[in-house]
Amino acid sequence: MYLAHYGLNLPPFGITPNPDFFYSGNQRGEILDALLYAVTHGEGIVKVTGEVGSGKTMLCRMLERALPDNVVPIYLVNPTLSREEVGYAIAGELGLDAAGRRADEVIRLLQNDLIAKHVEGKQVVLLVEEAQAMPLETLEEIRLFSNLETSHHKLLQIVLFGQPELDESLNLPRMRQLKERITHSFKVPPLAPTLLPEFLMFRMRAAGYRGPNVFTQGAMALIASVSEGIVRRVSILADKALLAAFAENTHSITAKHVKAAILDSQFTYSAGKRRKRKLIAGVAIGAAALLGAVLWTLLPRTNAARAPVSSVAAPVPLPPAAAPAIAVQAPVAAVPAAAADLPERQLQQSRAWLQQQAPTRFTLQIALADTDPRKLDRQLRKLHEEVGLSNLHVYPTKVAGEARFGIVYASFAARAEALAMKQQLAQEWGYQPQLRTIAGLREEIRRTDSDTMWPK
Repeated sequence: MYLAHYGLNLPPFGITPNPDFFYSGNQRGEILDALLYAVTHGEGIVKVTGEVGSGKTMLCRMLERALPDNVVPIYLVNPTLSREEVGYAIAGELGLDAAGRRADEVIRLLQNDLIAKHVEGKQVVLLVEEAQAMPLETLEEIRLFSNLETSHHKLLQIVLFGQPELDESLNLPRMRQLKERITHSFKVPPLAPTLLPEFLMFRMRAAGYRGPNVFTQGAMALIASVSEGIVRRVSILADKALLAAFAENTHSITAKHVKAAILDSQFTYSAGKRRKRKLIAGVAIGAAALLGAVLWTLLPRTNAARAPVSSVAAPVPLPPAAAPAIAVQAPVAAVPAAAADLPERQLQQSRAWLQQQAPTRFTLQIALADTDPRKLDRQLRKLHEEVGLSNLHVYPTKVAGEARFGIVYASFAARAEALAMKQQLAQEWGYQPQLRTIAGLREEIRRTDSDTMWPK
């Protein structure tokens, strides 16, 4: 909506990791260099931890981009995998057909493939995301895969990406063997307030902006305070503040616009921020009324005559944070009518779809989603604009005991067909989907006792 207003080519603050927008400041460049060295020269397991939204996935994508040609990256993005499933998942990532094989046969299959790649001068690195949410037994099984080696070299390098809870798990006595295998540990720090202006301008420049800084000191101070240095929060607030200023037909982003963004974002705050939160809440109604007024002026006159504002105090929600460029170019009409009930309708349709599929068919898991209807709706809208809602399906699951929704893409009769689409999704959209089977999804729902999460 605001790209032309600011002279931008792309949304500067999208929350989908885009390596072209990687900010190397605040130790991130140094961490990436150290990661690259550890992966290509290390003999142990590497661990990267950071808070939710701190930039771990971006580092993972940058690491993949920086790896030399002889290093083959594979992914585990589904933390709900059981100990028995993880070997099959790794085999699937390597393009191996492990269907119908026993667990010990899968390990031999993996070892033979890794040895063949080693003879060819190739190295395989396993990138494990959301490791903190994995069952401890699954983490232990992953450790056992680090034992695959020749007389001189490890056949599989492993990098664990996770939230600080991963460290808590590793401190348990039963996880001592895995902890001792970790030779390099990195922590992604929160964005320092002094670096926030540099970060904002870097993102704006990367998106094509060539003018002066549009964020005032007051706006940046408020973003720094409320975001607590979490990059995802910074991006969401900056994006919504840009939209609020655009609606007011101004290029300067002030604290007023950031307050409107805060009101719409509904972030939770740490105890140290509660007093500031009360201060922000005191002006929230005024900010919402102002935003409602300026958005009102942008409506077509025909609509304005028919639909007067019912209450100036009612907050006007901002659109979701910026999606990739292709989503911005999509017409608003692409979102289905009655989108408010999109998650429930999608779940109902997905349940019927899952019941109709043969257990031997394959699918691609794209993401894990929050159960909050608003967040799920936002994620489904974004995916709808990118890959088409008709091919997306949602199923209930639990991660570390917490309810979540898995989002999968399409259904394939053959593994080769699914792997070809997996590669296409990675190239066109930057996703790293996980190859799954319909039988595996059904077993996950059963194992996590998630069947009650389907809508009635």
